[in-house]
Amino acid sequence: MMIEPTKEEIQNTVSSLFDITDTEISLTKIKFRFRNSDFKEKFVKLTQILESRNLVCVLERKADGVFLTVSKFPPLKQRKWLSKTWTPRILFSVTVAMVLIDGFFRTAGLNSFMPIGDPLGVAILYAWALIGILGVHEAGHLIAAKWHKIKTTWPYFIPGVPVFGIPTFGAFIQSRGLTVNRDILFDIAIAGPIAGLVVAIVVAAFGAYTSPVIDSQLAEQMFGTSQLIQMNENLIMIGMLELFDKNGDDVEVIMSPIMFAAWLGFLITFLNLLPAWQLDGGHMSRVLLGQKWHKIATYASMGVLVLLNYWMMAILILILSSRSKDTQPLDDISPLSNNRKIMYIGVIILAILCAPLPSSFLS
Repeated sequence: MMIEPTKEEIQNTVSSLFDITDTEISLTKIKFRFRNSDFKEKFVKLTQILESRNLVCVLERKADGVFLTVSKFPPLKQRKWLSKTWTPRILFSVTVAMVLIDGFFRTAGLNSFMPIGDPLGVAILYAWALIGILGVHEAGHLIAAKWHKIKTTWPYFIPGVPVFGIPTFGAFIQSRGLTVNRDILFDIAIAGPIAGLVVAIVVAAFGAYTSPVIDSQLAEQMFGTSQLIQMNENLIMIGMLELFDKNGDDVEVIMSPIMFAAWLGFLITFLNLLPAWQLDGGHMSRVLLGQKWHKIATYASMGVLVLLNYWMMAILILILSSRSKDTQPLDDISPLSNNRKIMYIGVIILAILCAPLPSSFLS
């Protein structure tokens, strides 16, 4: 059983790191005013000490100075079904099954007019590719969180609708701790999309190399009879097709299940990099731009989705953002580091490269 520290012990702990000028003690919290100008790293150290004692501290700036408030760690609210240890395993198993089913029927459908391989074998490869992209994405978040000593859950994979839609809607993790500052929130947010994108590029290269091509006139006929569905490509996929000399005007690439896995991986990366709501890009824009401009960026992202004809995603973000609380780190005073501000320019570039652009835009 953890022994609760006394108020005197808390005061001594805080005073060992900060130059305290005033202290206000109440039944549920202790508020300190201090005059340190460089407190970013000291605050990180303090949060780690206090968390081990089931306490949390928050910084806030007021007209008369900067204040540090220490209180008991708030109970984490989590849905009962998410708290079960078997939930991630079941969701992962169901998602893999949905991806396998989707890959099998996609391959069987393509085999009806152009053999591309054994449906079961291709489906297994497809599952490795798509689950690999999502899994590495979430592993990026987990590693970054571990690096910053933030406790998280295992990934929760979200099954989709195979054959008639997409076999998975991605995955997510939940934090079991509180994010200390803007730098840490940025690091955890950016790690997932970058890690997943690396795998998506590898999958896209393999998919572009192995995907068959047909005459463009035949493709137009098949598009007209709905035997083939035209997908909006992104700049990375176009580059991969150019690399393997499969992007000419006289040919059309048949999107194999592997290429579709890459396309879906790029789409998920693009959506996650949007500066909206509590998506990965939303967390990054929140710590860079602040609460007010983050809200404006969310509406701008919905506009982009509407222009790209992703109405449902735009509506979903609108609904969820109106019901979600602001993601605020414990230290929301210290600015984002300059290196991370520069990195965000790269995030914008990657989002553009992964965006599913209409053919009219590219022509």
